[in-house]
Amino acid sequence: MSKIKSEVLAANSEYAKSFGDKSELALPPARGFAILTCMDARLDPAKYAGLAEGDAHVIRNAGGRASDDAIRSLVISHKLLGTNEWFVIHHTDCGMELFNSEIMGDLLEESLVTATVDENGWRNVKNEGGSKDGKYINWLTFKDNAKSVVEDVERIRANSMVPRHIPIYGYIYDCKTGKLVEVHDATTAGSVDI
Repeated sequence: MSKIKSEVLAANSEYAKSFGDKSELALPPARGFAILTCMDARLDPAKYAGLAEGDAHVIRNAGGRASDDAIRSLVISHKLLGTNEWFVIHHTDCGMELFNSEIMGDLLEESLVTATVDENGWRNVKNEGGSKDGKYINWLTFKDNAKSVVEDVERIRANSMVPRHIPIYGYIYDCKTGKLVEVHDATTAGSVDI
């Protein structure tokens, strides 16, 4: 067994010992909201948004982007589980700003081994052959963080399955301070019809 696997299983064993009344948590999130955010390991939505287990839905992907799958999850969150407010939260120093779809496609075509980056850009450490499939994916990268938050809120708002009464807020989490900074244009784009 790998060291990581044994650490995860040991931590889970300790967690389960004090699980207690968490088995009684309801399926719908108690506080009635959802967060779409990045998978970056530096972000802990439970801490930065004051969440306990059972409070909210947290949907994570690379960049916190409003992909089809993220919108699918948000729609399920509302339609079947009653969330009525949504947050789109990107963050500073996001890796999605460091490459584009062409770079990712080229790297994957050469190799499936983890790449490295330096002052000259991204490169593969091994070129043993990879996959051309990466050339056909929109990796949803961006160069302007605030603009990407606005784009994601607008994409969610424009989706015909998203009710107009759900406010969608746009924020950037600052990795240096831990603060959520509102992207006003995003929140405006996600405001509800009155």
